[in-house]
Amino acid sequence: MDAGATDGQLVAEVIAGRRQAFDELIRRHQRQAFAVSYRLLGRSEDALDVVQNAFVKAFTSIGTLQQPEAFAGWLMRIVSNLSLNYRRGRKKNQQLPLDDLLESGAGELAGASDDPSRRLAGREMGGKLQKALEQLPERQRLALVMFTVDEMPQKAVAEALDCSVEAVKWHVFQGRKKLRELLGDDLRD
Repeated sequence: MDAGATDGQLVAEVIAGRRQAFDELIRRHQRQAFAVSYRLLGRSEDALDVVQNAFVKAFTSIGTLQQPEAFAGWLMRIVSNLSLNYRRGRKKNQQLPLDDLLESGAGELAGASDDPSRRLAGREMGGKLQKALEQLPERQRLALVMFTVDEMPQKAVAEALDCSVEAVKWHVFQGRKKLRELLGDDLRD
């Protein structure tokens, strides 16, 4: 398989019946797909399940992709939708906190220090940040997480959310503003 082929060329090969081309698409996009799902679900096991289902859905639906070069954004939209559906289903069965989501980043918030009080403060802030993220409207949360945390380009976020780049900018702006309101006192400490 030509690793130098564009996503559009690989999509054309998949449609022509060459499954190895889809393997290359998986290799290219599995890390980002997992990152998006994990940020939305907060649990590795759930994210792995969703990503696997997303790739199956992408494979079976690839013929419906109108812009083969936009495969990455299309795939991230599938991952986002499946993650949100999974999360909604999980919430109906049980309330699971998404503490894992920022728990892995709590060390970064606390710095690379071995100081237990700093680690605890980082974990607490991570928990507060996660609760604040959960209060954001879905589109704001998705745009903010994909753009700020996962560092996806605005165009890719727009494709994943099926909206304009301007809408992504607005959602990120509004999400940050709302987070500042929700975390007000905690940000001043």
